[in-house]
Amino acid sequence: MRSVISPAIILRIREFGESDLLVSFFAEDAGRLKGVAKGARRSRRRFPNCLDLFCLSRMEYVDRGKGDMLFLDSCRLINPFAGLRSDFSALSLGSYMVELTEILFPVGVGDRRMFALLRRAFEALDQGERGDRLRVIFEGRAMSLGGYGIGLECCSRCGRPYEGRGRAVFLRTRGAIGCLRCAKENAMTPSLDPPAMGALALIQSGDWKALRRMGLGPEVVSQIREVLKLHIAYRLGEKLKTTRYLE
Repeated sequence: MRSVISPAIILRIREFGESDLLVSFFAEDAGRLKGVAKGARRSRRRFPNCLDLFCLSRMEYVDRGKGDMLFLDSCRLINPFAGLRSDFSALSLGSYMVELTEILFPVGVGDRRMFALLRRAFEALDQGERGDRLRVIFEGRAMSLGGYGIGLECCSRCGRPYEGRGRAVFLRTRGAIGCLRCAKENAMTPSLDPPAMGALALIQSGDWKALRRMGLGPEVVSQIREVLKLHIAYRLGEKLKTTRYLE
């Protein structure tokens, strides 16, 4: 049994018993976890407004090991992300990001880079950023961190390296690109032009500085969006429930 203190993003909360809360959160040090906050619905001293949905809090919890339920000792608010929770479009996109995170990262699987991505995305939503630009950045990086990065280096059929000239075709069954000699462009095998290829590579690598310098225009975002839509559906084998709110 050990006591842990870590920044964490609250993913889901529900009432548990008469005065407790069952909390699902993504901790910086340990990934997605679940724990019981005893008396959280009554105690303002131990849990002062820090267990609201999607907020960033400094969580203190006890890990008893052996897969047992965690116990949350106390919590302190770091950032409530009030702008995220007060706007329906932001809340919808935030909910989608949480669902994708939960699918890619089972309970107990930690990744500090995923925590940083989720925190950065929520900060952007809180500051008013919306739409497909933020969505494709999150999707592309999250899929890469979850082990489903798209192969962009060469044609997945003939092995010819992609050298940054001309279009490449996305092959969903391979999770990688193909050259125009090996594949034809259509609705199920959309193409990416050089700017979109470069942007997707930066998204997957998490090189935010280079991505900001490059910029993401509407055409680039549209191309990447079509590819990621097919990629996520094929690799995860299901349509995320929260997409209905985005649509």
